[in-house]
Amino acid sequence: MKMKITALITCLFYFVTVCYSQHHSVNTLNQHSNESFGYADSVNTGLIIKDTLKGSVQRTAMLTIGGCHLHIKYGSPGVRGRVIWGGLVPYNEVWVTGAHNATSMSASKPFRIGSMTLSAGTYAIFTIPGKDQWTFIINKNIDQHLADDYKQAEDLVRIIVLPQAHGMTQRLTYAITDLGHNSGTISIRWENLSIFVPFETL
Repeated sequence: MKMKITALITCLFYFVTVCYSQHHSVNTLNQHSNESFGYADSVNTGLIIKDTLKGSVQRTAMLTIGGCHLHIKYGSPGVRGRVIWGGLVPYNEVWVTGAHNATSMSASKPFRIGSMTLSAGTYAIFTIPGKDQWTFIINKNIDQHLADDYKQAEDLVRIIVLPQAHGMTQRLTYAITDLGHNSGTISIRWENLSIFVPFETL
């Protein structure tokens, strides 16, 4: 009888220890996940309900497609109750498509956007938003603040893309998507609009 009680107590102790260990591991995982998620992603997914940060956080989007590593670095402003299109971002004017310094895109191998093939290197992204269509621009001068020093003569790529309605995105967000066969898209989402720019890696 004494041995049965001892065995029962041992099993109960083992069960409690395993449950606590699993619970602690899950909580630790969630904590690390939330810590690494980032402010802008937390705002966009609703983990942060009210976006009170006045600054523009620095963010990156990166992906390797067809052996070409693409890396986009940008400032991510927030909506924060403002009118974005035709307001904070005027129509038909060159926009840095981020905040502060020009948004940069680095590619480890040659790639093609539209009919233009670009060598491996680092470039600046600009856009000209319009009500019905946008101009997506790749410019060779990456050392720019806003569009103060922008020169059209330094553009390497200009293509027309159509804005699409999108669910509310509180913080400007770039993403790179692999479509297979060495092709992909660069997407830019903010407020209730998005654009998609197709490309190929070579």
